[in-house]
Amino acid sequence: MSGNGLVPSIGRRLTTSTLSPFEQLGRRMYDILGDGGILKEVVQPGEGPPVPQNASVIMYYSGFLEYSNQPFESTAHLKYPPMMKLGRDVTLAGLELGLLTMKKGEFSRFLLQPQYAYGEMGCPPFIPAAAAILYEVQVLDYLDSGQVDEFISMSSEEQSSVPLSTLVKVINTLRSFGNRFFNQSRYDHAKDRYKQAITLLRNWDSQNQLDKEKIQVALLPLYLNLSLAELRLENPKKALKYGKKALEIDSANTKALFRCGQAYHELQEFESAQDYLIMAQSKKPFDSDINNLLRKVALCEDSTACFLFMFLSSSCKSSFCSCYKVLCLLIS
Repeated sequence: MSGNGLVPSIGRRLTTSTLSPFEQLGRRMYDILGDGGILKEVVQPGEGPPVPQNASVIMYYSGFLEYSNQPFESTAHLKYPPMMKLGRDVTLAGLELGLLTMKKGEFSRFLLQPQYAYGEMGCPPFIPAAAAILYEVQVLDYLDSGQVDEFISMSSEEQSSVPLSTLVKVINTLRSFGNRFFNQSRYDHAKDRYKQAITLLRNWDSQNQLDKEKIQVALLPLYLNLSLAELRLENPKKALKYGKKALEIDSANTKALFRCGQAYHELQEFESAQDYLIMAQSKKPFDSDINNLLRKVALCEDSTACFLFMFLSSSCKSSFCSCYKVLCLLIS
């Protein structure tokens, strides 16, 4: 995204023209409504379907006044631009209507006439009266939060009456919200989204056994993600609780075993930590995260080395030498 420099470059190219920079720019843009109020130029096409109504959009954007070489507002400098909900966080009519024409990954420019921007009054002291506005927008991602809002507004009875496929879409959107917050190290926000999704799944009532199994499948990654979020928030007891809930669904899940091992390690319950970590290691013997944490546990408790030696030698007698090498690696 260019961020700035667009308007000055236009001005330099058009110094001999009788048209203003915005007028000249408008000539190469197309009219998305047919009334000349919102003109668009696609700089970089996107992929997939356009942004849906009431979506939450993650985007870089900058707004320019004519003849200005600095934006009056911008998110171009942010490492993590905010997630903005149409109709709530994005309230400028022209920008919202423009976003509904954009796809994921698209970078476009919009020239908004006053009736689709700040009107005849403007927004003193930053926006003069009857000002046309240029926006540069790059859509990084969007989530169909409108569907989530609609589902949450239903009563419990209404929620239980919708198809499971609809519920799963809502849950996947909430998990995507949580993952987005987690990747931005906003662990409290991530936790809230995961817990909201879990509540909706557990409240959804069905007597169909196949549906109940699908619900369990959908719950598993949420418990795993919630356990990890609690670890990042330094809440090992809660992390252990959700790790064990994941194991109730899949007792052999390596991530769940590892989460429990992490939680017990943070709680300084080293024997329990090694129990879960060894079970996890049996599923993935060469996983570096598991082996590194096992080594830390071994350093925290003197008896760990002896325990590991007995476990490895008794569980794989035919390859005692290999087990010994693994033990040496863990405690070295």
